[in-house]
Amino acid sequence: MNKVALVIGAGDATGGAIARRFAREGYTACVTRRSLDKLQPLLEQIRAEGGVAHGFASDARKEEEVVALVDQIESTLGPIEVMVFNIGANAPSSILDETARKYFKIWEMACFGGFLNGREVAKRMVQRGGDGHKGTIIFTGATASLRGGANFAAFSGAKMALRALAQSMARELGPRGIHVAHVVVDGAIDTAFIRDNFPERYALKSEDGIVNPEHIADSYWMLHSQPRDAWTHELDLRPYMEKF
Repeated sequence: MNKVALVIGAGDATGGAIARRFAREGYTACVTRRSLDKLQPLLEQIRAEGGVAHGFASDARKEEEVVALVDQIESTLGPIEVMVFNIGANAPSSILDETARKYFKIWEMACFGGFLNGREVAKRMVQRGGDGHKGTIIFTGATASLRGGANFAAFSGAKMALRALAQSMARELGPRGIHVAHVVVDGAIDTAFIRDNFPERYALKSEDGIVNPEHIADSYWMLHSQPRDAWTHELDLRPYMEKF
């Protein structure tokens, strides 16, 4: 069976670019979104580029769906060598207007889903034979992983918790041959969301002022390719003009 790269939250920008990058390296790209229809353009693109891709409609917040997804991939397609958790859940709101329902949903999407998917994949990885590199788990973080901003209480709380999850998993699983990494993307990404909602920021694209998803994907491949005597746990990516 071929080695599998599983991308949870394979959107039109970052997640899709990561899936395509690993497919170009010979991995079977397994990609998820809640809607299978939205995955079709990505699946067609990977296949047109000569890669192998499978799409799955899966809600990363639902334990039974996550367990079934990992079981299906491992039993029918191959061992999951790489898992990327790439769900964003960036929905700003004033703390004065935030609802309990939306706050909890953002935590479920950005943090709890990371726990469910990370746990299920790690269970399989630790069972691999040998004493070498048994797999890579990468969590996509954001500026909010490091500091909370006005109107981002829910998002920053969830992203900070995801970062803590990544640290705990790395300290437990690293000695068992599993590379756990957390990537802080500190800057606007070249997406339709940024284009439509932040046109002034998007205008910086011509000056390399927003992050190219393809370059994020290159960094994810680099993390997976690292020798285990020099693993990176946390990597931050930002345009040269971004303040930090």
